[in-house]
Amino acid sequence: MPAHIFSVLVEDCPGVLSRVTGLFSRRGFNIESLAVGHSEQPDTSRITIVVSGNDTQIEQVKKQLNKLIEVIKVLDISEAEHVERELALVKVKAEPGAGRSEIMQVAGIFRAKIIDVGSDSLVVEVTGDSGKIAAIEDLLRPYGIIELVRTGKIALQRGSAMAAQGK
Repeated sequence: MPAHIFSVLVEDCPGVLSRVTGLFSRRGFNIESLAVGHSEQPDTSRITIVVSGNDTQIEQVKKQLNKLIEVIKVLDISEAEHVERELALVKVKAEPGAGRSEIMQVAGIFRAKIIDVGSDSLVVEVTGDSGKIAAIEDLLRPYGIIELVRTGKIALQRGSAMAAQGK
């Protein structure tokens, strides 16, 4: 089943995230990725949800999302022209010496940043599509990944199309 990226503009109020994710849960969807943050409009947030399902299931959940009072707009942007990114922070074992410089070279190739240097570790920040994040993770794994956190996808439609206009 293909992955669908929902961009859901909601009123910024307590419980709205729970109601939106609960709707997916009750219908048997596994949320593959979830990101939430304030939007360009005051008192609103944008929820980006990635789920897999067939067209009938996706259309049904979209209609049910639109029925929620706090939901302002729902878009399935997966088939539209869009940009998507993910952020990852990776803490890697890095003893001073050759291993540390190799990790720094890998980070440079991926245009990642070293954002923290410890006596025996480095924290690497990388942004990009899921494939880029997976690729740098694979290259850093042999050095010893101590901790890893990924944000999940965030996405916007390209061009002048806006996700924030009406239901």
